[in-house]
Amino acid sequence: MKKTTRDEWRVMVTIKPRRPADLGLTDLNHLAEFIAPTGPITVAVLPRRLGKLAAGMSVPDSMMSRDIEGDYRRRCEDIAAELRQRPQVAEVTVTCTETHTCSHCGLGWEVLTAAEAADPANRQDEHTVEGEPVCCEKAIAEFRAERGIPALAETGGAA
Repeated sequence: MKKTTRDEWRVMVTIKPRRPADLGLTDLNHLAEFIAPTGPITVAVLPRRLGKLAAGMSVPDSMMSRDIEGDYRRRCEDIAAELRQRPQVAEVTVTCTETHTCSHCGLGWEVLTAAEAADPANRQDEHTVEGEPVCCEKAIAEFRAERGIPALAETGGAA
């Protein structure tokens, strides 16, 4: 079925700077009093790699963790908790890139929408339904078996 991988973990931070120092612009007190941004300022804070040992020294993340995804998520949550304590921070969210693939064929995971399932051109047979995968026969067979939908006929079906 659908296999989900998560990577490119990051913490998205929206700040509302009030003073130059809130942006790291220090030693300007004698020249500037406040910052007047024209809108919110959002930046991505990237977590340090799990395998980074020291300057110029690193190993693959898999050597440092048995739960790479979980460790990156926890590292980002720690960063987010720290950032939420800052007065200039308005909003913090932890995010990542999700990739969905078929566990059988490795292709990108796609399913039929309600409109596509109703269109005879997209139907495998009369039992085709919304949410049915479109990548391979094994995925369709597994989807249908889990939901008690009759299997594809031997003569037709997905490639």
